Amino acid sequence: MVTRSQILEIVCDLPRHSILHYINRSRLDERFFRTARENLDDGYIYLVFTCSQSAASAVLRQFTHREYNHVSLAFDPELRTLLSYNGGSSSAARPGLNPELPAALTCRKGASALVYRLHAGRWAKWRILQHVRAIDQEGSAYNLFGLVCGRSLRPNIMFCSQFVYTMLDLAGLAWFVKRAGRVRPTDFLDFDEGKRLEFVGALWGDGTGLRLAADGTLCLCAGGHAAAPLRRAGAQAG
Repeated sequence: MVTRSQILEIVCDLPRHSILHYINRSRLDERFFRTARENLDDGYIYLVFTCSQSAASAVLRQFTHREYNHVSLAFDPELRTLLSYNGGSSSAARPGLNPELPAALTCRKGASALVYRLHAGRWAKWRILQHVRAIDQEGSAYNLFGLVCGRSLRPNIMFCSQFVYTMLDLAGLAWFVKRAGRVRPTDFLDFDEGKRLEFVGALWGDGTGLRLAADGTLCLCAGGHAAAPLRRAGAQAG
């Protein structure tokens, strides 16, 4: 249930957004791109689904009826290159394409982030990385308008799942067909009948988690990447 304070928080945040202009630029530094390049031959792209317990997440939950309402991309297994479209957190991090930290995504009580990987060759990851660089240079904004109508008024104005689907699609990695503006985070799970997504792990708000070890077993860890297998959590969350 959405509280009055959560509604007030969202209303007060609206002036920071734009549905017409790119208001976010150059948020990814060269260290990000270097780390991404170093992992081009890793063989995977990583998807992180988050239940953040934020005000925005609470509102989205009323429409999606799902717990996990945010999805991000990363080029490396340590998630040092994690990024997505989000509302930003300050004047420096405006709404649009921003780098993300797993710990920040799960900083609230009851939050969790679930991590999957998808087979991706060097060319596919390179194509995504080049497009990410172009967006970062050209500018971006968060697609509030699209959350309602499913459309963008400019190419680089997107929300999180719209961005992730667009990146996967341009690299030939998308496994279902849907207009990007209509894609929701849990669609990546709901339409994964071929089980392309492989569970890696998850992280809970208290800093503990599970992680897939080299021998295929799940290991409890502190400050790791992992939670209950996303397939199971996805079914519960949608």
